[in-house]
Amino acid sequence: MTDKSAIKKNVLSGLFFIGGVILIFMIVFTIGKDKGLTQPKFKISVLFGDVGGLIEGAPVRLDGVNIGTVSDISFLDKKIESRRVKVEVNIFNRYKNQLNRNVRFSIKTEGILGEKLVEIQSDEIGLQTDLTRPIIGEDPLNVQDLAQVFSDAAESFTKTSQDFNKIDVQKLSQVLEEAAQSLVVTSKGVNTILSEMYYISVKSKRLLDRLEQRVIEGDLFKVF
Repeated sequence: MTDKSAIKKNVLSGLFFIGGVILIFMIVFTIGKDKGLTQPKFKISVLFGDVGGLIEGAPVRLDGVNIGTVSDISFLDKKIESRRVKVEVNIFNRYKNQLNRNVRFSIKTEGILGEKLVEIQSDEIGLQTDLTRPIIGEDPLNVQDLAQVFSDAAESFTKTSQDFNKIDVQKLSQVLEEAAQSLVVTSKGVNTILSEMYYISVKSKRLLDRLEQRVIEGDLFKVF
């Protein structure tokens, strides 16, 4: 009786073990299917100068849709167009037709924690991107560099305002007034010259009309 109980206990233990393994396999398969781990993929290499903290496993998105993940990040032996980091991404095959156009790869920041991801933007204009060759990506925005730009702009604005404060407004207004008066005098002189030219043109026209009339009448020399 004891032997039969032990055998029965061993059989039940074996069944529980096999059931647990099958259950774990099903869970892993379900999660992998949801995450696309079991779906066929193709690889694209993208070159960056700075990945800004991008890590392996980060999502790859096309117009906001997850279409793959970052599979590997490594350094190049030598720079290519100022890029020294190679990022390999795995893209699900079912999205391949969506990339048969002009596409741009860039690194974006998402969420409060600043998680990095690879963003792909497609454009109907331009030549189709060759996905079989390394693609030059757009480096992420460097917040420190941006802060420096704002700092330099603020400093320049402050200096300009200080220089403006040094201007003698009263003297400036006096100079502008003198310039305005000079312009008025100049305009009057121009008007005078125009009036004289108009008077001369009228006189010349009258003389030409008289000469033409004399020529027509045949007694041009009688004028003299």
